Amino acid sequence: MWRMQDKIRLPIDLGQAIKRARKEGSLKATDIAARSGRARNVLYRLERGEDVTLASLFDILRAMDLTVRLESLGMPTLEEVTERFGPDEDDNDAP
Repeated sequence: MWRMQDKIRLPIDLGQAIKRARKEGSLKATDIAARSGRARNVLYRLERGEDVTLASLFDILRAMDLTVRLESLGMPTLEEVTERFGPDEDDNDAP
């Protein structure tokens, strides 16, 4: 389950977070496009983790009443690695 405190390390992470925020807020893509002054396909590209301009990103975030906060990256936790890549197949083998 996604939480606002989840770390965003890759463009696809950002896209998924924006998509979840849109759906949880019952926001329509057409409304976000109109408020941001960007085409709806820019929002969809962003949600898929594809490249968009920084200006487009910030326009869409502003239209959704969201912002970005920077923090130290640090190493991913075991939970984050397992969530992204799944359990190691060797973990299930008995020695």
